[in-house]
Amino acid sequence: MASKTNPIAFLQQVRSEASKVTWPTRRETMISTVMVFIMVFFAALFFFAADQLMGWLIGLILHVGM
Repeated sequence: MASKTNPIAFLQQVRSEASKVTWPTRRETMISTVMVFIMVFFAALFFFAADQLMGWLIGLILHVGM
């Protein structure tokens, strides 16, 4: 069982743990954000191309029997 802690002690522990965190710099955050947008762009291009190719192939398959 977890030991019961009063709210004030809990908040002190939270502050203590939060002070140990190494926060990213503004530059690191911006670089990460740009990288995410670049990867999203390439993923969107890939899935668009894959969708178009599969649609074209299915169209060929379905129109062959007619």
